[in-house]
Amino acid sequence: MSTFASFRSLARAMFLGFRRDRGALFFTILFPLMFLVIFGGMFGDQSTSRAKVIEIGRVAVLDQARAHGGAELGRIMSIKASTDRADALKKVEKGDADAAVEQRGDGVVVHYSAADPVKSGTVRGYLDSIVQAANLAATGKPPTYRLAAQQVEDDSTKAIQFFTPSLLGWALASAAVFGASQTLVTWRTKGILRRLRLSPAPISAVFGARVVVSIGIALVQLALFLAVAGLPVFGLRLEHSWWMSIPLMVSGVLAFLSIGMVIGAWARTQETAQSVTQLIVLPMAFLGGSFFPLDAAPGWMRVLSYVFPLRYLNEGMLNVMMRGLGPSSALPQIAILLGIALVGAMAATRLFRWDAA
Repeated sequence: MSTFASFRSLARAMFLGFRRDRGALFFTILFPLMFLVIFGGMFGDQSTSRAKVIEIGRVAVLDQARAHGGAELGRIMSIKASTDRADALKKVEKGDADAAVEQRGDGVVVHYSAADPVKSGTVRGYLDSIVQAANLAATGKPPTYRLAAQQVEDDSTKAIQFFTPSLLGWALASAAVFGASQTLVTWRTKGILRRLRLSPAPISAVFGARVVVSIGIALVQLALFLAVAGLPVFGLRLEHSWWMSIPLMVSGVLAFLSIGMVIGAWARTQETAQSVTQLIVLPMAFLGGSFFPLDAAPGWMRVLSYVFPLRYLNEGMLNVMMRGLGPSSALPQIAILLGIALVGAMAATRLFRWDAA
């Protein structure tokens, strides 16, 4: 039997085994899509959230800002009036509001909570700009320079733009790591690897078939995610370089397959392989930015996320599918993922065993 014929037979057997495994179909295809539908339905009409500010009494600079730029101000801040200072401060402390503002003579005091430094810092920046503009206006002279705040995403950007590539990355990682680790351990414990070793099929055909089947499954996942997210109810809009998500996806699948191969080569039982895979994939999904943007995460979490390959896949796909960056923006992530795939393949080769003993 030729190498190509062996490769084709093995790939067909792996694909048929995957198609007949209802559990694998559910967790590889339907389970990630279910998250996309849930997240898209919950947050589909939301974009960047506005800061919630309570105005205690009358604050002249806020009144001036509303009078001269109410529409622009309304896009970044939601201002509610209150005469109860104690109640306003309590709401800030509880997190029901991002800041409370009051005027004391010529001074403006901003009350904020240290519990959310990102949001409080944003609000203080907004109000500082408003106060500076009021100071310039009080001089009676038009300022030489004017500050204009502009959001990097347009007003039509929806949360589905972020969730689609991020959840797709998690789905690809889960399918590749679980598929590789479970296949290798199952084949070893059932003696299939021993029989393959004695067959004319070279080992390159065995692993090549696993790679091709995994990439084929990933392409199906990509098509389904884009089809569901593109429905009118969600309204996904792809940028012009979205096609670079395909080489990114292939690089990611190779990286995650190598991780799965390392687990499968090391683990002696299916239970061990499954437990170790879950211990890797689930934290990687959170720390890789699949469920929430890493920009809002604590500093230590952002630093730790660079250890996980899912961060690079998610970042690369966000750049080309949502942020509108050019094809070259994905090259660093592709290089890193391929490097991880190479290191993982070398480690799996050293740990590989034909028999369960």
